[in-house]
Amino acid sequence: MLYNFATLSFIVLTIWLIVLTIAFWKMLSYYNKLTKGLTDQSLKSVLENLMKHANSAKNDIDHLKLYCDKIQKDGLLHIQKMGFLRFNPFKDTGGDQSFILSLTDANDTGVVISGLYSRNGTRWYTKKVVNGKAIDHDLSEEEKKTLKEAGLPSSAKKK
Repeated sequence: MLYNFATLSFIVLTIWLIVLTIAFWKMLSYYNKLTKGLTDQSLKSVLENLMKHANSAKNDIDHLKLYCDKIQKDGLLHIQKMGFLRFNPFKDTGGDQSFILSLTDANDTGVVISGLYSRNGTRWYTKKVVNGKAIDHDLSEEEKKTLKEAGLPSSAKKK
C-alpha cells in the first residue's frame, strides 16, 4: 500500500513537472521572440519603455481630439452656404443683369449682397443676416429665396 502511494505520488509529480516545464518553455520562447534583437535591455525595461510610449501616444491623441474639436467649432463660423440669383427688377432694362448673393456660415449668419442694374448705373446694397433673419433692414422676396437656396444641398439646387 505504501509502495503504491509512493509510486502514484512520483508519477503525479513527474507529470506536473513535465507540464510546468512545457509551460515555462513556451513562455520563455515567447519572451525571447518579443525581445529579439535587444542586447542590453531586460524585458522589464522594454515593457516600461513600451508603457511610456503608450502613455505619450494617449496624451497626443487627447491633444489632437481637443484640437480637432476646436477646428470644427471654428469652421462653423466660416462661409459655408452660398446662394446666387440673377433677376430683372425693372421693366425698362433687358436681361437679368441684377443679382443677389448670399454668403452665410453654418448658423445662417452672414451677409446678403444685392446689385441692382438700371440704365443709369448699378447700385449695391448689403444686409446683415443673423440666424437667417435680417437685422437692420427687411429682406426682399428675392433675398429670402437666395438665403433659402443657400441652405439647400447642391443636388436640390440643380432641380
